Amino acid sequence: MTANAADRLIQHYVDKFRRLPWRSPPGAPLPDPYRVWLSEVMLQQTNVATVAPRFERFVERWPTVQALAAASDADMLSEWAGLGYYARARNLIACAREVAARGGFPKTSEGLRELPGIGPYTSAAIAAIAFGEKAAAVDTNVERVIARLNAIEEPRRSEVEDLALAMMPADRPGDFIQAMMDLGATICRPRNPRCGDCPLRRGCAAFASGEPERFPRPKQRRERPHRHGVAWWIERDDAVWLVRRPAKGLLGGMAALPGPDWTAAQQAAPDAIGGIRHVFTHFSLDLTVVPRGEPVGEGWWHPLERIGEAGLPTLYRRAAKLVMAARPAARAAA
Repeated sequence: MTANAADRLIQHYVDKFRRLPWRSPPGAPLPDPYRVWLSEVMLQQTNVATVAPRFERFVERWPTVQALAAASDADMLSEWAGLGYYARARNLIACAREVAARGGFPKTSEGLRELPGIGPYTSAAIAAIAFGEKAAAVDTNVERVIARLNAIEEPRRSEVEDLALAMMPADRPGDFIQAMMDLGATICRPRNPRCGDCPLRRGCAAFASGEPERFPRPKQRRERPHRHGVAWWIERDDAVWLVRRPAKGLLGGMAALPGPDWTAAQQAAPDAIGGIRHVFTHFSLDLTVVPRGEPVGEGWWHPLERIGEAGLPTLYRRAAKLVMAARPAARAAA
């Protein structure tokens, strides 16, 4: 691809860019690295529509990295509830404290990779967008665009990074990367790409082939293992007993309903209120909610009328919703 292609892409970005709360408009001064970092972490495995309102609420509560560094783990995890992939939240608070201790973010992708929870993609994205470094931030959207431009069926990350860097103008790396992200999200989509609206269709090898969806070849998905679990619903005086999960591991540090470890075999669940199925990244889970009389483990009583403020992750919010929905039926049967 030529320099003209990059010019066409950036002009398209100027005309059509998505207005997002963490972005600076094209050509504007570089955005606050705190906002870029926070948005990139939130956007890992979570879509823009979900992240945008949560991002705004987050920065209203903690407007600077120093403010976030001073937050308690419990408050931060509670605010993160519902965004999923909770290891991100634990890394987020650890990273904020490291940045605050350093006096600010490192300004290079290499320096950023030294921080907790920041890998090759995130470091390159922050460096390019917030600091103007010519760094190849290759997410799924960028990989798809580069693969189609060059008709690559099975792209290798190093190959895609080299091709992206070759296209990237030295004076506007942040706008270029965000333009590529927007192009992949809105036009060069996995299915039904809108090639007629693409500023790069001239010179695109996949478009010329007549079968742009062939590139890149879809990756085979592995079958998820399945697990079973029990959550105990312990209620007293219009409050439910909640515990905090261990700091390490899945849903680490989050508020939860108590219960035994999840297993591959189905667990006995007499007098069950009901069950839900939840899909995590690496496995699916059938969780059965069972009433129990006495509190289990270290925890606290949380008022049912304020259950939405408990900071429960999606799995346990759904379990609580199941119980609350079953109450009218139970009363009618009594």
